[in-house]
Amino acid sequence: MKKTAMFTMGTRGDVQPYIYLAGELQRQGFDVILGSHPCWRNLIEEAGVSFEPIGPDIDIEKEAAVIRGKTSNPLLSIMKTMNFIMRIIQGATHEVYQLCEGRDLIIVTHSQIGAVEAGVLGIPTVNVTLQQEMIPQKLKKKTWKDKLIGGVISRMAAKPYNKIRKVYGLKPVKSADEIMSDRLNLIPISKYVLERNPYWSDENVITGYWYEEEPEYQPKEDLARFLEQGDRPVILALGAMSFEDRSQKEKLDLFVHAFEKTGCRAVIQGFQKTRKDYQLPDTMIFCDSVPHSWLFRQGKYVIHHCGFGTTAASFIYGILSIPVPHVLDQMGFAMQLEKAGVSSKPLQSKDLSEENLINRIEEINADYEEKRDHARMMSEKIRTEGGVSEAVRLIKEKVF
Repeated sequence: MKKTAMFTMGTRGDVQPYIYLAGELQRQGFDVILGSHPCWRNLIEEAGVSFEPIGPDIDIEKEAAVIRGKTSNPLLSIMKTMNFIMRIIQGATHEVYQLCEGRDLIIVTHSQIGAVEAGVLGIPTVNVTLQQEMIPQKLKKKTWKDKLIGGVISRMAAKPYNKIRKVYGLKPVKSADEIMSDRLNLIPISKYVLERNPYWSDENVITGYWYEEEPEYQPKEDLARFLEQGDRPVILALGAMSFEDRSQKEKLDLFVHAFEKTGCRAVIQGFQKTRKDYQLPDTMIFCDSVPHSWLFRQGKYVIHHCGFGTTAASFIYGILSIPVPHVLDQMGFAMQLEKAGVSSKPLQSKDLSEENLINRIEEINADYEEKRDHARMMSEKIRTEGGVSEAVRLIKEKVF
């Protein structure tokens, strides 16, 4: 039985893909532990995956909301969030090292946690990359401008990992690419969504999305009754971006008024603080955590933040999107939706207004049936890929 460890930091969308991968590895005979923030213990253990806490016991979604609330600039927001996460990763290196000891494989998740520790211990690694922009284009001939800009960015990206390397007496690297696996880098996105870059080297492999078919879900009585009483609703699912450090009534009002003016029924997730004293119209309902695999099949389209997991779910379950990206990496996933022809034009959070949201709703309604049929056709193709099984097959082939 191959002993495997992987570690991930961030919000639920940064954890969920690795729960799916860990589950499939376990089904195929691997002994797997998944390390993350202590707040994700229940989520991981309820999925039947062995969990190890890493770093301080914080509510990561609340912390991210506080950071995000202090700046509206998407680049600054993600940089501040990444710096916060990297400080946790650096502080947790000894915990990670101890959990790596005696393992046969370390799967290095998109935050690169575990890469340095595995290198010190001489343990093989496999990488996972969620954002295509983070994959080195080793086969591309670089101009002097590429080298100059790339060199600056590479040194910045390598800086936090060099701090960890210093702990173990290792020389600094010039680029974070140097600590990536030369065996295999798994890209858990569909080939029908992301075209393989010709400048990627062979170890970079697109597998298809990672997901599991959920058991038949039984909604609460009020939600089931709401869905039976009228047309398919819009689903508002901003994920961690709807986690509130404080009440945000004006933001929720914006969505509710836009839905009323366009005649939409709606299911609204999140806004936990605002919704306590908020009276929705009869055409709308608040909804707690519900599997996307069930909820997205009930909706007409989904308004979401374009996190990796929500974007993947919209493709997998064939529902159209109105993308509202909040931070830089989400903009990349929003562009994937638009390019695939399964969304409206993205509406950046800084431009979010009642008028602009109404425009996007009218845009998606204008040719709804045609786009819906296209989304369903893409879903049928995507669901044939078996992404998580393919990932495990590749791990066995390339490592063992």
